[in-house]
Order: sequence, then C-alpha cells, then structure tokens
Amino acid sequence: MVDYPESLIKKLFIKVKENPRFTEGDIEKLCWMTVHEHKHGVLPSEYDIREIDEELYLQLLEVFKLNN
Repeated sequence: MVDYPESLIKKLFIKVKENPRFTEGDIEKLCWMTVHEHKHGVLPSEYDIREIDEELYLQLLEVFKLNN
C-alpha cells in the first residue's frame, strides 16, 4: 500500500469539496474524476478508459468517510 503525503490527500479533498457539482451522493464519482485529473492532467472525457491510481482514490474516499 502506498502512503501518500497528507498534503496531497488534503489538496484533493478540498478540490472535491469545492467542486460546484459536489453532493454527498456523488463523492465516489467526484473523487474518481479528481484522481484522474491529478494523474493525467485533465478531467476524464465521457468514454475515458485510462486507469487511475486506485490506492490514491481509496485513500481519498477514506478521508470522506472519516469526515462524515
């Protein structure tokens, strides 16, 4: 398991929370999109199949679970 810097997780957490489309029901989708953008430099397109960093995604989701 990769242990990402707390500063990176916090930065991505804030980015998800500040997304204008943020709702509690879309946390998984927005986390996925944010991690995709972090890895590839762009938001995913509708049919984007590029892989994301799943460890980072799961750690970001965990932060949301702990903060609710």
